[in-house]
Amino acid sequence: MRVGLGTARRAALFAALLGLLLGWITASPHATATEASAAPSTGFRNPLNPGPDPFLTYWRGNYHLTTTQGNSIRMWRSPSLSTLLAADPVTVWTDSDPSRNRNIWAPEFHRFGDRWYLYYTADDGVDDHHRLYVLESAGDDPAGPYHFKAKLEPPNHRDTYAIDPSVFEHNGRLYLAYAGINQYQHNGLNIAPLTNPYTVAGDAVALDAAGGCPEVREGPEFLNRNGRTWLTYSACDTGKPDYQIRMLSLPNGADPLVPGNWTQHPGTVFARADDRGVFGPGHHAFFRSPDGTEDWIVYHAKTTSTVTYTNRTTRAQRITWNADGSPNLGRPLALGATQELPSGDPGSGNYWINDDGRSNGPGGVAYTGTWNSGTGCAAQCFWSDDHWSDRAGNTATFTFTGNRIALLSVRDTGNGIAALSIDGGPEQRVDFHGPIRTGETLQYLSPWLADGRHTLRIRVTGEHDAGSSASFVSVDRAEVYTR
Repeated sequence: MRVGLGTARRAALFAALLGLLLGWITASPHATATEASAAPSTGFRNPLNPGPDPFLTYWRGNYHLTTTQGNSIRMWRSPSLSTLLAADPVTVWTDSDPSRNRNIWAPEFHRFGDRWYLYYTADDGVDDHHRLYVLESAGDDPAGPYHFKAKLEPPNHRDTYAIDPSVFEHNGRLYLAYAGINQYQHNGLNIAPLTNPYTVAGDAVALDAAGGCPEVREGPEFLNRNGRTWLTYSACDTGKPDYQIRMLSLPNGADPLVPGNWTQHPGTVFARADDRGVFGPGHHAFFRSPDGTEDWIVYHAKTTSTVTYTNRTTRAQRITWNADGSPNLGRPLALGATQELPSGDPGSGNYWINDDGRSNGPGGVAYTGTWNSGTGCAAQCFWSDDHWSDRAGNTATFTFTGNRIALLSVRDTGNGIAALSIDGGPEQRVDFHGPIRTGETLQYLSPWLADGRHTLRIRVTGEHDAGSSASFVSVDRAEVYTR
């Protein structure tokens, strides 16, 4: 299917009008009323980041996000949730100590007094050597700079495997929660008292938490609201599609170091949604909207039901509260579903361009050569459709007005190499191949561009790496950003 720029604009206008009149929004798992009735700046789409294990806080005009990056801790900052994917990261920590400078996982940062404390787990290259550590900021900025403060180690769990540290306050006291070896799991929930944000005050106690799989109970996070502390955690192996969130709760006034004081919530509170193409939602955190009136969850999930530790991308959505005072996390939304921004979020001029030419902003796409198109990718694609070709020389050209563009599409076992260029400039080779099929994968993020109208051209090279069975290039959606 060939779509010219003029056709794209007419298609976008027609789609918007049709949506208002006939309610097409409800027919697509990827759409909400935002696309039909509101300006582009009021909405955003996931993913927020291509990494897993997210933690996010809004502080002094910016969202601050960390995800697992491997051998460093990096932070993304943006005034709007809608532009986090386009933000450039800042490296806030690397370590020269060989005992703790590898496999740095699940960083999260909390403010106590006028300092920030960054908690994480790391090892020396051997997984079983993961231990817990905390950094302290030099000033009142979640992006640091930081200096190493302490190793966190309860007396009864000295020199044992530990990951996913978090902290919470209850009854005016501070506690450390983490996943580590106990009598229930290799990755089981443990809680220890703290005298301050960096000093463990006593032994850890283990919680016998329920789960849909036997493997792990990890990634503890906390909400204190409505007379209780709600402890949410991830269960099952994060590589499986059944990775899920479950919940315990503790009344205000009860001692968190007495396991019997915790009440298990029945069943899952956040789990896979096959009809929306969401698998393995878990390892999460909570944050408030900029004006403090809404609660949100940030989490990672996958677009494939295949058992894999790759393809875990960061997403966010609003949560609500049940009549009994418990948090209602809802169901995970399809990747690419347009959501209203958190209350108080200033928004930006971001918008999407679909592969068929529809757009909710000043953009479109045109093709040269013969491309396949269809809806076979279903929930793995934005608007359930994409274009693909293996013919060398075929091109797809997005025309857009903005300062940065991201290309998201299917990565697959039969995909090959594309050559991408901005405004006719030098080409960059990008490999669209992946060991398993995944949807709405971030293939390319352009450099920042001057204000004005630009083009992104994707050229099929007809080449592929040794692991691929063919040379297809997939085009699904583009996200356009303005500063």
